[in-house]
Amino acid sequence: MSADGADAVEMRAALVRLRRGTGLPVAFGGLMTGGTVTGGTGSVRIGELSGAVTGALRGLAIATGNGLGGKALALSRPCAVTDYPVSRHISHEYDAAVAAEGLLSVLAVPVVVRRRVRGVLYGALRTAQPLGDRTLGEAVAAARDVEQALVIRDEARALLAAVGGAGASGSGAGEVAGSVAGALAGSAAAATGSAAGAAAWEEVREAHGALRALAPRVVDPALREELLAVCGRLASATAPPRVRDVGLAPREVDVLACVATGATNAATAERLGLRPETVKGYLRSAMRKLGAHTRLETVVAARRAGLLP
Repeated sequence: MSADGADAVEMRAALVRLRRGTGLPVAFGGLMTGGTVTGGTGSVRIGELSGAVTGALRGLAIATGNGLGGKALALSRPCAVTDYPVSRHISHEYDAAVAAEGLLSVLAVPVVVRRRVRGVLYGALRTAQPLGDRTLGEAVAAARDVEQALVIRDEARALLAAVGGAGASGSGAGEVAGSVAGALAGSAAAATGSAAGAAAWEEVREAHGALRALAPRVVDPALREELLAVCGRLASATAPPRVRDVGLAPREVDVLACVATGATNAATAERLGLRPETVKGYLRSAMRKLGAHTRLETVVAARRAGLLP
């Protein structure tokens, strides 16, 4: 799935949540196509509609400072009007499209990631009435969902770029895996009897653990597969030619990847979004399958089996 496709999936899910949580019959929104709104400039293109009866709003380019959404972008905070056509608190560049859809009470919530505006969500009524705090709170929660999805995707691409030098440019899993293979070959050569090489492998293992923790949270299936493909190449790089076939569950491998970096059960639980008791259960299960009795033995056995780098 392309980045644009992932954006659409995330936005549609947020609009559904916004409508369900607020009871507003219409929701729409979009993300920046070229990055972020900074320095009071930039625009967001409305790409997704939910509950609309016309296509008048689709494709609108919302400039920073213009209309209700542009005001929310400029201020980096939610804004609302009770009667859009006559409101004196906003400019009216988009009145024709708003009127075509018959919208009166409208709210706009910016999508802000690390203090940079990345998009905007709208909710609207076709009647003029105040939108209360609960409605605004639900709309903000929907925007937070989009923000979290963008943070996860940004982190995933940054990790891929750091490990393989290709993930951030949208390369396919094969290209990324090839880049990773090249990086691993250099690390393996350096690792032969040198402290610098050992440090390089520790960085590889840290990256593997981070990728394993992040992959289950990624919405975009193509990016998720890309992450897991890189994890597989990292894990198999140090495996001997013939290894014992060990069938660990994905979450067991996730836990071991964290444990291998020295994380405690509590830290592993926080990193993976699990309960500490659940982490203990996965760890005990992995120990049993690998025939190990301690955490260290389990990590060593997993590395010998080609499950960890």
